Amino acid sequence: MSMYKYLTLLNEIETKIKSGIYKQGEKIPSIRSLSEIYNCNKSTVISALNELERKHVIYSLPKSGYYVVTTKNVSDHGKVPKFNFSSSAPDPAVFPYLDFQHCINQAIDIYKNDLFIYGTPKGLPSLVDVIQKQLANYQVFTSKENIFITSGVQQALSILAALPFPNNKQTILLEQPGYHLFIEALQTMQIPVIGIRRTSEGINFTELERLFQEENIKFFYTMPRYHNPLGTSYSQKEKYEILKLAQKYDVFIVEDDYLVDFEQNSKADPIYSYDNSKNVIYLKSYSKIIFPGLRIGIAVIPDSLINVFSSYKRILDVDSSMLSQAALEIYINSGMFEKHKEKMNAAYYLRSKCLTTALKNNLNQSNQNLFKYTPVKNICVHTYVELDKRISCEKVINRLRRKSILVDGVNNNYLKSFPINDSIIKINVSNVDEEHIEEGVSQIVKEIY
Repeated sequence: MSMYKYLTLLNEIETKIKSGIYKQGEKIPSIRSLSEIYNCNKSTVISALNELERKHVIYSLPKSGYYVVTTKNVSDHGKVPKFNFSSSAPDPAVFPYLDFQHCINQAIDIYKNDLFIYGTPKGLPSLVDVIQKQLANYQVFTSKENIFITSGVQQALSILAALPFPNNKQTILLEQPGYHLFIEALQTMQIPVIGIRRTSEGINFTELERLFQEENIKFFYTMPRYHNPLGTSYSQKEKYEILKLAQKYDVFIVEDDYLVDFEQNSKADPIYSYDNSKNVIYLKSYSKIIFPGLRIGIAVIPDSLINVFSSYKRILDVDSSMLSQAALEIYINSGMFEKHKEKMNAAYYLRSKCLTTALKNNLNQSNQNLFKYTPVKNICVHTYVELDKRISCEKVINRLRRKSILVDGVNNNYLKSFPINDSIIKINVSNVDEEHIEEGVSQIVKEIY
């Protein structure tokens, strides 16, 4: 049986069920029909159908065929939100479970005992080779010696926050609002940290230069692409200006490119691509495009920090999961990652367009004084609206929650020492199907109004 044909058939049937082509309760094509449609033998079809039945996606009736499982009504006890605009995790409906399960099984067959002993702090060497080639697609050209596999980007950030830097500076600078988990980690570890405001217009470069010059900045942590939580991106000119100031004042840049795989503009290069003096540390995540439980991140570390970063990483956890690394290597090498990436890109781009259109459609003369939405050129799967100061953001969020519509504010995205803009509501459509986005956004706007 061809594993490729088996996975292709399985994914195709599941996609058609999720998209409604094969509707709940209805019979799907016969084994013979599927065999002819997909040009494969009946045993391949039967294996795919058995797997779908095992997952409770379909069920069989003797002498009748296979039918799509009808979703049971959820009791009030375990009420599921009607619209979840708060989750930033990938949509569970598109997790590549079976593909990745196949890669895990293959990894065990190939590497055997090597996966169940301690590895190396830098990561599985064969995965590092694959990552080096993949990074080049993002205009991140580096040697293998500079690449570290970490347990997610969060671990890389914790290590960087703790270790001494060659510039002998101590304070970390963050965009505000910013990544809430890193903010929480810094405040918990009591590491010196200050903020600089970021809005839909970007940041104030005069203020950035002042902070670089006066505040003993060790590194500036930034999300140039699809900022969390704003969803905005810096222009190439702004990226270059940030780098120029960092080089002038001997400040490192930690560039978190966590959504690079969803970039639609092929000319939108990272700050790292301009860096000749090695001031930029580049971070990449896989959790947003594959699934959150895959705790693998990439850190591209400058020569001046390799030894100390390696030492700190070894002390913290010896190495990251070897089994996950081996499976990821196979997943990328087999072409499954690129195929899944194209699928996710198409889905998220469509959702992003629907979100942008829905917000524009719901912004009219009667409510434009109550909230502000700033369209961005580089549309993202998440964005925000800013309420009039007289409207309580917390009350709007609570009213929406009672209607099973989940949205979030940004209070947790600010340092305790930084003035909070508590008029912002984040809207994320990672887990909202495109056909529901317009209705959901309309409900949000009505509640504001």
